[in-house]
Amino acid sequence: MRDSVTARVLAVLAVFSAERPELNLTEISRRARLPLTTTHRIVAELAAWGALERNDEGRYRVGLRLWEVGVLAPRGRDLRELAMPFLEDVYEVTRQNVQLAVLDGTEALYLERLSGRGAVNVVTRVGSRLPLHATGVGLVLLAHADPELQEQVLAAPLKRFTAKTLASAGEVRRALAETRRAGVAISDGQIELIALSIAAPVWGPRGTVVAALSVVVPAATSDARAYVPLVRAAARGISRALCG
Repeated sequence: MRDSVTARVLAVLAVFSAERPELNLTEISRRARLPLTTTHRIVAELAAWGALERNDEGRYRVGLRLWEVGVLAPRGRDLRELAMPFLEDVYEVTRQNVQLAVLDGTEALYLERLSGRGAVNVVTRVGSRLPLHATGVGLVLLAHADPELQEQVLAAPLKRFTAKTLASAGEVRRALAETRRAGVAISDGQIELIALSIAAPVWGPRGTVVAALSVVVPAATSDARAYVPLVRAAARGISRALCG
């Protein structure tokens, strides 16, 4: 597969991440496991098209042309547009982090995040991914996913981020059952001890969960129960908009 031109181009693009937003040619070559000459040619073509940009130090980063293409993805674009008024309502009430995520493979992919200057610190950003077992939106998405996917996630190693992370299959199973029973997921200090997430499902026209909405607030000073009605109402609003 790596011998095809497409596979090599994708390998080059895949080396960039939030932790590595800028790389030089040697770094790209090493991380993509491609010869330097091949990397040079691919990077030059990607830069000419606008998929990559080169700064004054000779380092490359993802270009705006990729962003232009990415925002055309209908699942993310249409959902974000319909959800935005409801996300803004939650933000206006809480002035904390408000997030919208979808299931992508075995991870939660964040489509949108609104955050205020005084909001609790979170690691998420638009376009980032986190494991399903350790986040509020992830627990919601996993709780309503196909049983096969649930078993796939639970059979794999569950990464522990803090002492509060649900890192055993039994713990996650109990959390998923409670999420289905309560209609919301509460994730307390799983990614960062300072953060408390309250999440609810967004239902699509086919009666399946297509996304999850959450608000992330300071764990030390917040009562999760106080946010449940707000999060539920916003998620129901988006669901009605999608099904209308």
